Amino acid sequence: MRLKYLINFALILLFTAGCSARFNNEQPKKVEVDIKDSDTEVTAASNNIASKSIHVAISTMISPKRTFFLYENLLKYIQDKLGTPIKLTQRKTYKEVNDLLEQGKLDFAYVCSGAYVVARRKFPLKILAAPKINGRTYYQAYIIVNKDSKITNFDQLKGHSFAFSDPLSNTGYKYAILLLKSKHANPKDFFSKTIFTYAHDYSIQAVARKLVDGASVDGLVYDYLLKNDPQKVKDVVIIKKSPKYGIPPFVYPATADKKLIKKIQKILLEMDKDPLGKKVLSDLNIESFEMVDPSIYNSLDSFN
Repeated sequence: MRLKYLINFALILLFTAGCSARFNNEQPKKVEVDIKDSDTEVTAASNNIASKSIHVAISTMISPKRTFFLYENLLKYIQDKLGTPIKLTQRKTYKEVNDLLEQGKLDFAYVCSGAYVVARRKFPLKILAAPKINGRTYYQAYIIVNKDSKITNFDQLKGHSFAFSDPLSNTGYKYAILLLKSKHANPKDFFSKTIFTYAHDYSIQAVARKLVDGASVDGLVYDYLLKNDPQKVKDVVIIKKSPKYGIPPFVYPATADKKLIKKIQKILLEMDKDPLGKKVLSDLNIESFEMVDPSIYNSLDSFN
């Protein structure tokens, strides 16, 4: 119980710290963000904006406030190109975003690869585009421990505490479960305690502050922090990397307006050729957006 209370307290502190971070060290203009389930209007620089809003969700692979701050400029870029306001919807879990897609309440969304694979089994879901990072359209899970730990491999985590991000997360849950299945084990028997943090940066900080002994996290989030906020990862080390999996994609449901989707897709695919678009991408550690074959996610089907 003591560990549980410590973790909850620490996550509150982490969230508060995350809320003070600001993309490009600027203050948001005319934007209010509620950390609860919310819809947030992204205010455009253009005055020529149509009245109908486009609804988009970005799964909280990182903490909700940081998600908004990081992707605000991307959404504003798309909004200004379209001349149509964008409303950002934030939900705590990947399942909630999948539910909104299934209900036709979103025009498009950025989702975890694991959540995408689960969703496409239930209802028609198409890939809009996917980011290319470091020349690749794939990513990996990282198993991490504190730098002071004597743990050097996954087997040594037996009997220790462990953090997952989200039950639908490929890198933050499903990969670790796959490792356990290969050992004919399950989380309850293998680990002393487990928690869900619902954000990969929270999992990283839980390990860094020794609130848990290990975690499975999104390598893209870890690498982003290593480059842009190295203090957040200085106290953790990677002891295992997963095979390569298809990178988290932007997706759209069958109910989305096809003409609108084509316009958004064109904007994303041409961003790296525009100086402003390239700057927005660079701030996200993205080189460009690419069309990807849905088959690159087929290997994730074995996770479920």
